[in-house]
Amino acid sequence: MEKRNEITQQRNEGEGNRTSAREYNEAQKRFIKSGQVDQKAREAERDLRDGSIRRELEQAEAIGKRHAAEGDPDVNKRP
Repeated sequence: MEKRNEITQQRNEGEGNRTSAREYNEAQKRFIKSGQVDQKAREAERDLRDGSIRRELEQAEAIGKRHAAEGDPDVNKRP
């Protein structure tokens, strides 16, 4: 029941959702303060050297780019 109340209380902030942007920025600040940035960068470098992981990452990137290039299918829908 609590989740239902939470959903009904959400406002549509339209494009440029300030609440989501604020939450994202706060999460980034917490991550930076955690001191894990250098460790995660080293892990990312290691993953790029591993052929199978690199291929998986490249495939995911290609899918993401393809979706971005296609655009939002709902944008051109007519009522």
